[in-house]
Amino acid sequence: MAATAPPLPFADGTYVADLEGLYTPWEADAVPDARLLVLNTALAAALGLDADALAGPDGLAALSGRALPEGLRSVAQGYAGHQFGGFSPRLGDGRAVLLGELVDPTGRRHDVHLKGSGRTPYSRGGDGKAAVGPMLREHLMGEAMHALGIPTTRALAVLATGETIAREVPLPGAVLVRIAESHLRVGTFEYVTTTLDDRDLLQRLVDHAIARHHPHAAQADNPALALLEAVADVQADLLARWQLVGFVHGVMNTDNTTISGQTIDYGPCAFMEGYDPRTVYSSIDHAGRYAYGRQPQVLQWNLARLAEGLLPLLADDPQDAVALATPVLDRFRDRFTDAWGTGMARKLGLDAVPQDGLLEDLLELLTADAPDWTGLFRDLARTARGDATAARAHVLDREAFDAWTARWLALGPDADAMDAVNPLYIPRNALVEEALAAATAGDLGPYEALLEVVTDPFVVRPGRERYTRAAPPGDRHVTFCGT
Repeated sequence: MAATAPPLPFADGTYVADLEGLYTPWEADAVPDARLLVLNTALAAALGLDADALAGPDGLAALSGRALPEGLRSVAQGYAGHQFGGFSPRLGDGRAVLLGELVDPTGRRHDVHLKGSGRTPYSRGGDGKAAVGPMLREHLMGEAMHALGIPTTRALAVLATGETIAREVPLPGAVLVRIAESHLRVGTFEYVTTTLDDRDLLQRLVDHAIARHHPHAAQADNPALALLEAVADVQADLLARWQLVGFVHGVMNTDNTTISGQTIDYGPCAFMEGYDPRTVYSSIDHAGRYAYGRQPQVLQWNLARLAEGLLPLLADDPQDAVALATPVLDRFRDRFTDAWGTGMARKLGLDAVPQDGLLEDLLELLTADAPDWTGLFRDLARTARGDATAARAHVLDREAFDAWTARWLALGPDADAMDAVNPLYIPRNALVEEALAAATAGDLGPYEALLEVVTDPFVVRPGRERYTRAAPPGDRHVTFCGT
C-alpha cells in the first residue's frame, strides 16, 4: 500500500539552510484542544494541498506545528526594526515560528508560519499567545486584500487552541497559520548589519533574498544595489495599491516592510471610509506617523533603512555606497507617483493619466467633505452612465463638483472598466468589529457573511446593502495591536 502523503508536504528549507545565525531552533507550544475556525480551501488548492486531509486529525496536528517530519527544524526568526521611528535592535518572532517551506504546483516557494504559538527567545516578556479576534482579523484582511489584487500574506487556517488568553479580559486563544512568499523584512537586514555586524551573513542574506524573490538581480554588476532597486519597485507598486483602495496599515515599521513586496501584519489596520489624508487607525499612533497620507514618505524612509543595511555590500567606500543608494531612494517617489496616477486614472475609467490637474483637483474637493472613498468611485461609474445625482450626493460644494464632473465626463470615462477596479465591498470597520466580537463569543455567522462579500468585492449582491454603508461622518474608529 502506498504511503499517505503528509497534509503539509514540506520541501527542503532554504531559510534554515542558508541563514544560520538568523534564527533559533524552536517548537510551537502544544495546542490543548485544536479546532478549526477557518480553513482557507481556495489557498489550500492553490498550494496543491488536500483540504480534507488538513481538516482531519493529522492535518490539525500539522497545522498546529506538532507533527513535523523527521529532520525538519521549526525556528523562530531573528530581526530588528524601527518601530514608530525608534530602533529596536532585537525583535524577532516573539510569538511565532517558521514551520517550513512549501513549493506549490507552479514551483513557487512559500513559508508556513505560525502566529500565536507561544513564547520564544525573542518574546521580550510576552506570553507568545494570540486571541481569536486578532487572528481572524489577519485572515479576513488578507483575503480581502487578495481579492482586491493586492500582494499579501494569507492565512491558510485559524485554529482555536482551547486555551484562555489573559488580556484586559480573558479571551479564547487561537493560532494563525500564515502563508508568505517569505518573512524577510527590512528589519532582517538591519539586524544583520547593526545588531550582529556580520558581513558574511549579510552576503548570504542578500544572496538568499535575490534567489528567493528577485533572481534577475543576480546578473547585475552590483547585485546588492539591484536588490535595493527591486525592493523599491515592488514596494512602490504595493503602496500605490494600498492608497488606491484606502488601506491604512497602521504599523509601517521596518519589521513590517517585506522584501517580497507582500503586505504583512494586519494588526491595527483598516480601510479608510471618509477620505482624509490624516486618517489614523492605530490606537498608539498618537502623532499620526502612519496616517494614510503619510504612508508614501514612511515607506521611502523604511527603504532608506534597507539601503543602510546594504551599504557594506554596495561599495567598499561608505561614501561611494551612499552615492549609489541615494538615486534609488530618490526615484522611489516617482515610481510610486506613476503607479498611483495610473491606478487613479483606471479608477476614473480613463486610459491615461490626465495632465490638466484633474486628479489633484478631485482630491482637493474631497478633502473638504471627507466623502466615502469606496462608495464615491462606485457612484461615479453611475454618473458615467448618466445618473447625475449619485456621486453628487457625496459632496457639499456641488457647484465645484459639477464643474469637475463636466471636465471628467468630457474625457469619455468607461463605467464598466470603473466597476472592474473599484470595489463595492471592503471590510468596513464597524462590520469587522461586529463580526470579530460575535466570533469571540462563539458565533462565526457574521464573520463568514462578511468574508463572503469582501472576497468577491466587485459584484453587486442584492440584499447586502448594509455592507456598503459608510461610517457616520466624524467616526474615529481605532484598532489595536493584535496581542
